[in-house]
Amino acid sequence: MNQHLIRIRIRLTGRIQGVGFRPFVWNRASDAGLTGWVQNDSRGVTIEAQGERHNLDTFLRGFQQGLPPLATIDSLETADLPAIEESHFTIRDSATSPHASTAVMADISVCVDCLEEMQDAHNRRHRYPFINCTNCGPRFTIVESIPYDRALTTMKSFEMCDRCREEYNDPSNRRFHAQPNACPECGPQIWFVAADELTRDAPIRASKHDDPSRVIESFTACVLGGGIVAVKGIGGFHLACDATNVDAIRKLRERKGRIDKPFAIMVADSEHAKRFAEVNSGERRLLESKERPIVLLQKRKLNADDAEYDSAGYSDMLDAVAPGNHCVGVMLPYSPLHHLLIEAVCPLLMTSGNLSDEPIARTNDEAVRRLGPLVDGFLFHDRDIHVVCDDSVVRPLGVSALPIRRSRGFAPIPIRLSQNRPSVVAVGGEMKATFCITQGQNAYISQHIGDVGNLETLGALQRNVDHYLQLFRIDADAVAADLHPSSLSGQFAENLAKTLRVPLIRVQHHVAHAVSLIAEHQLDTDQPILACCFDGTGYGTDGAIWGGEFLTVNCKGFERFAHLQYFPLPGGDASIRRPYRTALALLNAHGLPWDERLPCVSFCPTGVRRLLEQQLLSNLNCFPTSSAGRLFDAVASLIGIRHEVSFEAQAAIELESLASEVIDQVDSGAYRFQIAEASDHTAMQIRSHDLVESICRDVIAGVDRRRIAAQFHHAVAAMISDVCQSERGRTGIDVVGLTGGVFQNVLLTTLLTKRLEASGFNVLVHQQIPPNDGGLSLGQAVVAGYRLDDDPNRVLLT
Repeated sequence: MNQHLIRIRIRLTGRIQGVGFRPFVWNRASDAGLTGWVQNDSRGVTIEAQGERHNLDTFLRGFQQGLPPLATIDSLETADLPAIEESHFTIRDSATSPHASTAVMADISVCVDCLEEMQDAHNRRHRYPFINCTNCGPRFTIVESIPYDRALTTMKSFEMCDRCREEYNDPSNRRFHAQPNACPECGPQIWFVAADELTRDAPIRASKHDDPSRVIESFTACVLGGGIVAVKGIGGFHLACDATNVDAIRKLRERKGRIDKPFAIMVADSEHAKRFAEVNSGERRLLESKERPIVLLQKRKLNADDAEYDSAGYSDMLDAVAPGNHCVGVMLPYSPLHHLLIEAVCPLLMTSGNLSDEPIARTNDEAVRRLGPLVDGFLFHDRDIHVVCDDSVVRPLGVSALPIRRSRGFAPIPIRLSQNRPSVVAVGGEMKATFCITQGQNAYISQHIGDVGNLETLGALQRNVDHYLQLFRIDADAVAADLHPSSLSGQFAENLAKTLRVPLIRVQHHVAHAVSLIAEHQLDTDQPILACCFDGTGYGTDGAIWGGEFLTVNCKGFERFAHLQYFPLPGGDASIRRPYRTALALLNAHGLPWDERLPCVSFCPTGVRRLLEQQLLSNLNCFPTSSAGRLFDAVASLIGIRHEVSFEAQAAIELESLASEVIDQVDSGAYRFQIAEASDHTAMQIRSHDLVESICRDVIAGVDRRRIAAQFHHAVAAMISDVCQSERGRTGIDVVGLTGGVFQNVLLTTLLTKRLEASGFNVLVHQQIPPNDGGLSLGQAVVAGYRLDDDPNRVLLT
């Protein structure tokens, strides 16, 4: 044996399974003349490599450059071993360990190479809807357990044909160990069934000889005839219709129970999106990214010479798809099936396959049962979906993207924490629910689960928590939940903690928001920030409804140093659904008259007005709130934009849309809040009397409501900046974090960021997780972990 031979063991963690990493290692080792082996295991990848020192050095440098497109390395450790007699470098079968875990890749859009093959009439996968390779395709939604091997995915029921098996076993082929690898001869199939051709409980079977082109033709005929089709995708079912057919959209809204909430549009490419939306270079990158999220783009402004735009029906389409909104959600096809569909009908309206507020349909039987009344046809396939995963949504913010919903393409990729932490299961909030499970330095935030308001969603939450705990081999040390004493998510957390026999730790809503931002940016544990937490509803430590909060906070504690002045919210949820009630309550709290010339007053029926007046006078069922979200709702009703809502934040979205039209044409100092300095035992209070009075005066004077909306946004930005400057003078803290659902408002966030940065602040905004309650679970998990360190025997911590 050559005495100059050196042998090393390399341990790697990160996103390195299911991404072509082992063939990458095999090729590099072969090129360097090394012997040894590479193997997947439950922690990551292990390599033993043997050769001369300079060849090993070259081999190791390869891990710093030229990785497979989807691979990332979190850690790399080496150890010396004695050299052995060996002649080849091999790829070993995966090894398993009952308590070790490794990262699981998210589902990734179909790659260019696969698309070229699918469009090649001479290729055996021509127009095959399930073409994939190690660089693309489903991952998370088909994985049942780790390591990522075909036998542990929903592809296990499809036995590969000889040609697919040959690709699968060839390290030089890009389909080497591509677990979903298949072709028309051996893989999944699609088929179409008209809704009137099956009964609720009818068996659903594919014909292995169905021609995909004929299936697409049936889909096309249904959709172009004004029909709605349930399409089985990668992470669940979509409901699809012709996006330019206003009658079909109206029918879909009626059947789905989705009155005004925006839908998303799928188009073939970014150039098509430009026909009806504003698309700059950054937005194009988001649309074309491998994650393929829904991107919220500004609607294109109609010019006098836009005859083509108007004749294509885009103006009516945008009004029907996203009424009252200056943005429209757009996505590009991300699965091979989508490419075939969009080739036939473009643009397509694509929305989640469910009734409003229910989980997305996952199985064919479930789709027939739950979606049957909504659709005119079904496009099925027979590759099982193990985990439902909805489309992700992002909104451009400057040169980056603001996550609105973190799901397909991103989940379950972990957020990296600054330190190793105990394993906590945090269940998030009631709205836009996600959960988070921490393990070491990894925080696994789930895909979007939905609004926890019904048994179906609670069931989905339970199934997914169980799956994550099993998938990542995690033994939980604690469960974390919101502070609210009677929330459904809190009750779920109580039961989960009892089942797991671990402490339940409750975390205040806005503290969780702030710490999620701290954790995302990997700040030091003890580093405090000034957190501006603006949202609709969060249970406060005093029992009030918080939502306009300023906190000095780090991972271990917080101080509430300022907040919006409380005003009564009559009927709680009743006022949330009817912003005119919130507006009238705000006027009453400020001693301002209910003038009939104000839209919120004239909209309210006289009888309801008398009852509301009595309710406010007696303080019966009135909840004190500092909610910034409710303030935005009240202003929207005050100026006549929206008096009743059919989905969360509708009034605020329409307020932002109007304001954006004239934001640079108004007096930025026209409206002002008053800031009452803090006393020894009370926080600084921000009062809105003068602002509301000024708005009322302008409304009555007939001032353009766009100008009023814009001046209100400037006032909010100025107030937040003033409060933060005041607190910096007291504490010296110069880092400001913007979190909570209100900061989905890009107009406000942009105005405020400019003010704060001009004043010398370092401004943190969300870039990996949403500012809304979809990011809440991360903060809960981190706070609970530190509190568990302090007192592991406490069952309840606030």
